Amino acid sequence: MVIRTGKDYLEAIAKPRDIRIDGEKVTNVVTDPRFSGGAKTMAMIFDLQNRPDLIDKMTYEEDGERYGLSHKTPRNAEDLAARKEMFKIWSDASCGTFGRSPDYMNVYLMAMAAAADQFGEYADNVRNYHKHIRDNDLSMTHTLVNPQVDRSKPVEQQDKDLAAKIIETNDKGIVIQGARMVSTLSAYADEILVVPSAIIQNNQEAAPYAFAFAIQTDAPGVIHVSRPSVVHQNEGHPMDYPLSGRFDETDAMIIFDNVLVPWERVFTHGDVTMCNEFYKRTNIGPHILDQSTVRSLAKAEFYRDLAYTIVNTTKTDGFINVQNLLAELMTSVEIVRSVIVAAHAEAKMVNGIMAPNAAPYAALRLRYPDMYQRMCDIIRTLGAGGLVAVPSYAEFESEHTKDFVEKYFQSANGDSRSRTKLFRLAYDASISSFAGRQQLYERYYSGDPVRAAAIMYNMADKEPGMGRIWNFLDEYEKSL
Repeated sequence: MVIRTGKDYLEAIAKPRDIRIDGEKVTNVVTDPRFSGGAKTMAMIFDLQNRPDLIDKMTYEEDGERYGLSHKTPRNAEDLAARKEMFKIWSDASCGTFGRSPDYMNVYLMAMAAAADQFGEYADNVRNYHKHIRDNDLSMTHTLVNPQVDRSKPVEQQDKDLAAKIIETNDKGIVIQGARMVSTLSAYADEILVVPSAIIQNNQEAAPYAFAFAIQTDAPGVIHVSRPSVVHQNEGHPMDYPLSGRFDETDAMIIFDNVLVPWERVFTHGDVTMCNEFYKRTNIGPHILDQSTVRSLAKAEFYRDLAYTIVNTTKTDGFINVQNLLAELMTSVEIVRSVIVAAHAEAKMVNGIMAPNAAPYAALRLRYPDMYQRMCDIIRTLGAGGLVAVPSYAEFESEHTKDFVEKYFQSANGDSRSRTKLFRLAYDASISSFAGRQQLYERYYSGDPVRAAAIMYNMADKEPGMGRIWNFLDEYEKSL
């Protein structure tokens, strides 16, 4: 059995790496309070696939070994359905807030491996790397965006040459210097997959910026510069921030300081056309959107259920305006669920594997950020002043305040402790720094939504629709 346990994961991730945060250098994310909650969440995720009641849903057997199900290449609708169920179990464990659980990058790499022939002379490298990740049940992050330096110019024409690029090739591999952003989960990952994103100019000067490779997160010269954590360092009690304290994935800029990438870990280099057509050739999109949309369903269900609980506790569920807000959350859940059903119903074989129809997912991708923003708005409306008039849970353990909070923070359907726990959760889900980061993540985690909308429009076959309009007008005119 090769599937990892939480203990296995924590032992591996505790090894020294070069992580910078708050002006400090952190080498062990398991013990550092800014990272320990996320590390424990990752361990919990790995433990889920070992639970006796879940192991058949979370893993699959092949040649006498068990592997994580998100590594499996789906060959039919049944495989997709099983994978969807596995996605949901992991997503529910974090209320849909841990966006880059390992399954996201596992299906990303699976799709690359299925399309390995597209990588030419590096095809076996892609296949072997997929097998390496699967066989060792490793956790991956990726980084694909050049730093925001000067978006008015192509990367090779910028005055400040800061983006990651190939500065040398030798008999051992390629040498990378420069930076990439945004690497979500990098503090908790074993490996970084460095892949194309922005379109590169098709000229010789741009060739050094055209590459795809994988590197260990603890490789010499790999530096993680993390944003400040949203984990509250001055919390009175762990129950004060039940989401922030456990589900901050972290985001980082990755700096490659003369990093040698061995040839066996190189998937393409200097091939501008391959990099520009990377997603088209590999058909990664439907698979990562499958994972993220199932996660979006878990998140929508969480906000709906949180709202149910708030209004039940405060006995506001009888007001028609409140019922309208609850119905809006219920509608969001059904929209996301229906999109998943449609995408799976119209699945088809691409590159020899079964892939959901990307069109429904792409449509939801453009709408979900606003839907999620609205979910947070509704929680803020339902919680109202109660979200800021809620004490720290530590007050219940203080001889100075225990009697007061026990008496004055009750609700119609709950005691003070229950109400405080609930409203601390609502606070963390709607107005904390964690909630703000979640809203930004939903808008940008798969790229610029403005460009995504433009791509949707430009790629659409508009002629049949316009023809229908002209035919309608012509037929009516003839009938006059």
